[in-house]
Amino acid sequence: MSEQETTAAPEAVAPSVTVNDLVNIYNIIDLASKRGAFQANELSSVGAVANKVKEFVDHVQAAQSAAAEAAGDAESGQNADVKSEGEA
Repeated sequence: MSEQETTAAPEAVAPSVTVNDLVNIYNIIDLASKRGAFQANELSSVGAVANKVKEFVDHVQAAQSAAAEAAGDAESGQNADVKSEGEA
């Protein structure tokens, strides 16, 4: 093993947040509020953040569903073209 190989620093990985992470955050906020983890004067700001996270997750999931449907429609359209060409 050469000296260059042993001294190479590992490549840094950028942190990321997924939609599933945001779903978990919303669930944690919901559970904590049900268990009384927040004082009354904190509830409006906690609720605002929870609503914002939920709206974002719903928006992203709807966009993903629409993209999946569009991809499915495009595939079925391509398959129909292939069938009609083979039948002719």
